[in-house]
Amino acid sequence: MPPILFLPGSGASPDFWKPVGTRLPSDWPRHYFGWPGLGHQPHDPAINGFDDLIAMVVARITEPVDLVAQSMGGVIAARIALEHPRLVRRLVLTVTSGGVDMAGLGASDWRPAYRREYPEAAPWILEPRAADSLPIERIAAPTLLLWGDNDPISPVAVGQHLAQRLPDARLHVVKGGGHDLAETHAEEVTPLIERHLGR
Repeated sequence: MPPILFLPGSGASPDFWKPVGTRLPSDWPRHYFGWPGLGHQPHDPAINGFDDLIAMVVARITEPVDLVAQSMGGVIAARIALEHPRLVRRLVLTVTSGGVDMAGLGASDWRPAYRREYPEAAPWILEPRAADSLPIERIAAPTLLLWGDNDPISPVAVGQHLAQRLPDARLHVVKGGGHDLAETHAEEVTPLIERHLGR
């Protein structure tokens, strides 16, 4: 049975996905990642950017996996699906930005609030990234896109844009969902994820 790897956003807590993970069948193998140096997570001198986080996740993969990712974690998931396609069976991308010009689709800038909430976070997370250049049309893994209709950081237009570009994707919009919808609407999104992973 393919393991599920849960990837958080820039808040970085391994607990973020547990409201969903604990509702999935208990015999499904899973691993919750945290991001060293981001959010309130302890720093690791070996982690200095996205490439290091990707290497950290890939090092844990010994067989094809399902990646369930939030926001920034979705960029990491998309990169892994592009660079290691045989390692990714299915994707769940939640309010992410992988492959999209966020500002051009009406997204607000999350960085000032993030710096206030996580003053000790590694500064590299606030640097501009080239996520809008990802060739996501090459992602073959079936992908479930989960968005909220009340998210200024990643508005529904971003999910719609991804749904058009990904070759095998389905978008579900959660009424009243914000950027933390995987936590606040876990009861609604868990059955969607369970059905998509189709074990």
